[in-house]
Amino acid sequence: MPQEFAPGLVIQGFTPPLALADFRLIAFDMDSTLINIECVDEIADAVGRKEEVAAITAAAMRGEIADYKDSLRRRVALLAGVPVAALEEVYNRRLQLNPGAEELVRRCQDAGLRTLLVSGGFTFFTDRLCERLGLDFSRSNQLEIVDGHLTGRMVDQGWGDICDGDEKRRMLLLTCAELGVEPNQAIAMGDGANDLPMMAVAGLSVAHHAKPKVREQAMVAIHSGGLDRLLEVLR
Repeated sequence: MPQEFAPGLVIQGFTPPLALADFRLIAFDMDSTLINIECVDEIADAVGRKEEVAAITAAAMRGEIADYKDSLRRRVALLAGVPVAALEEVYNRRLQLNPGAEELVRRCQDAGLRTLLVSGGFTFFTDRLCERLGLDFSRSNQLEIVDGHLTGRMVDQGWGDICDGDEKRRMLLLTCAELGVEPNQAIAMGDGANDLPMMAVAGLSVAHHAKPKVREQAMVAIHSGGLDRLLEVLR
């Protein structure tokens, strides 16, 4: 049964504290987990479609849309014609790391954990965040750009077409295999329904200001405060 370990911090299925050094990998979702925004919604704002796109995003994150790939294709199609400059503005002016993100990443790196950013969002943002934070691995979706504008489509990559929940799970398992560690030595942190598949195979699942469905299933649920509150149960 879930229990409140500290104000705004709920745990279930284990007895804290756990040793951070017993884990070898931490996987982060990006939008609304590592960062403060849903990038696709903010890009849509450039063409006056934020409300429409955000409604689809919210439903997908709550788990009300079964086909995540279809929901993302629908949202990206509404971005056709957006200039790349609008993405730059989102990154430079709207995107912020969520509180505690840098501290948690640093502490994990200091403890010897490798870091993975796995997102249903876009390489335009994940590539920059990986460089900024020194993250080791990433997987996300690539927007098609022609003549400096979005086409409303995504580009297939060597691993597949769209990074959905199943792909997040697969990437976590592939990364564990590459590192020669077991999935139970991984931490998975997210906020939406598409994070549940990777959270289900990780040794420690963490919900950060998450949707109800995710909070209910996570071993750690952070309801208030920053990502670094995870360090209250990992020493």
